[in-house]
Amino acid sequence: MIGISGYGNSPLTGYIYGGYGIAPQGSAEAGSGEKAGAIKNPGESTRVAPGRRSSPAECQTCKERKYQDGSDENVSFKSAQHISPEAAAARVRGHEQEHVANAYSKAAQNGGKVINASVAIHTAVCPECGRTYVSGGTTHTMIKYNNEKNPYQQNKKANDALGLRGQSVDLAV
Repeated sequence: MIGISGYGNSPLTGYIYGGYGIAPQGSAEAGSGEKAGAIKNPGESTRVAPGRRSSPAECQTCKERKYQDGSDENVSFKSAQHISPEAAAARVRGHEQEHVANAYSKAAQNGGKVINASVAIHTAVCPECGRTYVSGGTTHTMIKYNNEKNPYQQNKKANDALGLRGQSVDLAV
């Protein structure tokens, strides 16, 4: 499984959440240098939803959310990067497409065939403002390699040949 995950500080809990689990973190408010109620995400609603701490325009968590790839492939997002919530879906889809392209090139180099490649884009709800955002994605690929030297493969071919022998014999002659 290959993918990208988002993480950030939650001022509500003081923890990091996302693809790397939960770890204690210092207060998100401390040392930010910004006053409470300041517009941190221009163009977003300033309405505070019931049960939420802030509006999407003032959400510190959304402002600081970063995405990072956890695979060992040579793709984008190897270091944590911020992506705006509006652009996250397109950027994550593009990133996951890099993994699919890598699978096809790996299969071509080693004489294999890509049997299946699927991409899932994940969403989540911000605990601070309630905005739904793209939290990451995963790519699953299945590559089949032909191995003629494998004794199991040779036995399978021999059994198939026994089953096919005599099926196209014309006894009318």
